[in-house]
Amino acid sequence: LRSFTSDPHRTVDDTPYGGGAGMVMKPDPWGEAIDRSLAETKGSVDLVILTPGGVRFDQRYAEALSGAENLIFACGRYEGIDARVADFYRNVDRVRVHEISIGDYVLNGGEVAAIVIIEAIARLIPGVIGNPESLLEESHNEVGELEYPVYTKPAQWRGLSVPEILTSGNHGAIAQWRRERASEISASRRGHTGE
Repeated sequence: LRSFTSDPHRTVDDTPYGGGAGMVMKPDPWGEAIDRSLAETKGSVDLVILTPGGVRFDQRYAEALSGAENLIFACGRYEGIDARVADFYRNVDRVRVHEISIGDYVLNGGEVAAIVIIEAIARLIPGVIGNPESLLEESHNEVGELEYPVYTKPAQWRGLSVPEILTSGNHGAIAQWRRERASEISASRRGHTGE
């Protein structure tokens, strides 16, 4: 971001208007950086601004963003990015602004949050995951449930066995068992019954 500054000290932040602790990222370098990205990009752009005060990111949001033509991520630091940056780009025709949070906690910067969102989006793009059917059975599916417990070989490990139903070969019973376990886990961990 410092390469988009115009002062000799390459300043990217300053004190907040109205007082208070911390520093706010200046709109000038962000505007220059985003403008450069827009100039090098054709088509519509989704501008994702990472902020603890943003809309909570979830699987539905990942699905929506996976269809975006172009994505630009603006990773805030300090007390965040001057609010005028989001306000300005909301009025640019080809840009959709998303202020997103990955959870109710604060990080030093938005870079880690951006990586989380990028991975969640990228795996939904056709061809990224080897078997696209695996996307249908995982946590946070269309029903909104968490995934059922999964097991692999060996059948016995440290005194613990794989549930017998999974080795029965009865695919109907296995599917039912998985649905029931997913509902139980969702209800106990998230208060969601899948209904």
